[in-house]
Amino acid sequence: MSDVDERRGGAPVRAAGRITAAVEWFVGSWRAMWIVLAVPAAFLITGIVVWLAHGRMGVDSAVYRAGGIALLTGEPLYDKMTLLAEPWWAQLPFTYAPSAALFFVPLALVPVTVGWGLLSFVSVLSMSLVIRITLDKLPKLPSWLEPRKATVWFSILMLGMEPVWRTLFLGQINLILLLIVVLDVLVISTSANPKVARWGGILVGIAFAIKLTPLIFVAHLVLIGRYASALRAFATFLALQALMFAISASDTVKYWTVTIVGDPGRIGPVYWNGNQSLTGLVNRITLLDPSSTKIAIVIGAVLAIPAMLLVRRFHRHGRAVTALLVSAFFGLLFSPITWTHHYVWVVPLLIMLIARMPDPLPQGTWRIARAAVAPLTVFAVFVSCVLLWMRGGHGKELLWHWWEFIPGSAYMIVPVGAGIAIAIRVLRRRMRARSQPADPEQPKVAAGQTT
Repeated sequence: MSDVDERRGGAPVRAAGRITAAVEWFVGSWRAMWIVLAVPAAFLITGIVVWLAHGRMGVDSAVYRAGGIALLTGEPLYDKMTLLAEPWWAQLPFTYAPSAALFFVPLALVPVTVGWGLLSFVSVLSMSLVIRITLDKLPKLPSWLEPRKATVWFSILMLGMEPVWRTLFLGQINLILLLIVVLDVLVISTSANPKVARWGGILVGIAFAIKLTPLIFVAHLVLIGRYASALRAFATFLALQALMFAISASDTVKYWTVTIVGDPGRIGPVYWNGNQSLTGLVNRITLLDPSSTKIAIVIGAVLAIPAMLLVRRFHRHGRAVTALLVSAFFGLLFSPITWTHHYVWVVPLLIMLIARMPDPLPQGTWRIARAAVAPLTVFAVFVSCVLLWMRGGHGKELLWHWWEFIPGSAYMIVPVGAGIAIAIRVLRRRMRARSQPADPEQPKVAAGQTT
């Protein structure tokens, strides 16, 4: 073989080597990779079969696709409550910023249910990548938790949780946004390689341009000292808004001046049980009192103080995943609308809780169950579909008895309960440290010196 042939064949060989290395890092072998790919492939095949059978699947992905088509055809996104390309079974308003429609344009190239299948394929694969990255970024893993094998098993196990399967069933993009944020905050922005870190924040800015709730992660980047990444995130968001203004000035101006502030009905009643945010809870408790939103904002502002302190504390102690989870769940609580399928952040939360179990595991089923009480409780809440059993819709939430607010706020109780448990643990450690007598033999450190 000549030198030219070797050079020509070198690139494919190197590419194949990189793919094989990525698979080995991800799940360990091609055999395991095919298992991981089987689930998203099943969703894609289902979408194609449903399309051939003239069925329907993916209400929200149908609206995304209609938004992309509207952008291509010049149809106004916000003049009416529905778009022309929406099928009869998905007559819903387009509630996202006009920049989101730009990312939905590829869905316009395929039929509705095939688009749902493609979106589900990417979503399931995104969840698997989030699991693997989370395992990789935790400061310590127990010896019995092998990251690559755990990725395979958790990718299947997490499908049973309501936020995950509802995201897939509706054709939502929550799992994709989850991966975008995790990849940016935990991998790119915090990379020790300057060539990688200089791209930090861009993915968060894109997520912010698709849905407004990822704004919380711009604040997270500021809290952990990644100011350049935070600036790039906001600059990316503004650049995409400027691009959309050049493409469709009328849609851009109407969204930011009218739709977002004066047309809340496009999203849905804020008091619905499915809205697991402080605003939804206060509206249900106060029976839609006009001051409900203001009360929720005040409560959120109070919770923001310990949340910020925890983010900074965890980041300083090398617990980047936990710090990110604090920001994520605070954002879910503070957002005016947080539907149950937005709680896909429970995926990395469960991984983190499982990784904190004892090493080695105690002997006996009962002792293992006691050690796993935290992850088992969280998993039970989100796999039980408890909110689906509550009275809801048509104002039934406003007729709840006091005890119904406990299971009816189950998703919110998880992050609040975790925050209280962490605060108690920190206070106990500080009290024990203060109560312990100082060691007289330990040398004193002069003021201004460090050990």
